[in-house]
Amino acid sequence: HNKTRASGCGESGSPFSEIIELNVGGQVYVTRHKTLIAVPDSLLWNMFSKKSPKELARDSKGRFFLDRDGFLFRYILDYLRDLNLVLPDYFPEKSRLQREADFFLLRDLAKRLSPRMSKDNSISEDVSQSDTEDAAQCCSSGETLRALSTSGAMRSPSLDSRKSGYITIGYRGSYTIGRDIQTDAKFRRVARITVCGKTSLAKEVFGDTLNESRDPDRPPERYTSRYYLKYNFLEQAFDKLTEAGFHMVACSSTGTCAYTSNDPNEDKIWTSYTEYVFCRE
Repeated sequence: HNKTRASGCGESGSPFSEIIELNVGGQVYVTRHKTLIAVPDSLLWNMFSKKSPKELARDSKGRFFLDRDGFLFRYILDYLRDLNLVLPDYFPEKSRLQREADFFLLRDLAKRLSPRMSKDNSISEDVSQSDTEDAAQCCSSGETLRALSTSGAMRSPSLDSRKSGYITIGYRGSYTIGRDIQTDAKFRRVARITVCGKTSLAKEVFGDTLNESRDPDRPPERYTSRYYLKYNFLEQAFDKLTEAGFHMVACSSTGTCAYTSNDPNEDKIWTSYTEYVFCRE
């Protein structure tokens, strides 16, 4: 039984529907069957042309499941639609996207993502962050700067790494205090840590631990208040900021109290919103 929510029929003779839902690392994508088989001999081409729906893994809602990076898959899908890809001006995850292209057996895309390609290729004009770091290990700082200048990489993330600026970390937390304060206190529960500030600074500090799904493709010089972290430990965020040269300059917090019932002797639940402001001069 084909559980995929779809409409119409697939390619002539194909057991797949025309519209296919995918779950890639927890991110849901909806696309056409012909898009998935656009590149012969690729992994997706083999999955959706050589196998039957019953042979492929599915999630609990019947979507075809792929255990890969769900955020980077959007660029894989963009490439499959017209075999071309335009990345954002600031894109520090080029090496990770190249790894995904290798996994999906998209050889042309992987080749074009390689930093060794010529400058006339729109995908790989810039030197990726990992390539810059490798160059820094092999050369002195002066030689690295000259190498980047001659390669045409005018703005590499590593060269911008000492820019001054502010980053604000915010979180909503809750804790419960029982009738016996000493024994019944249940300490803070952090639901989500938000990141506000300039996009380029946030990406430099938090890297892969930054969740950009609520504000994707934001230009590096613009500001955002919609990023959040993939973990819930404030101290881990503080460590990241300290390692990048930031220090705390201010903080503020507001809180409200409510009872779990109408009985004032019952537990009190406190909820709070707290912001920490970090600066690098």
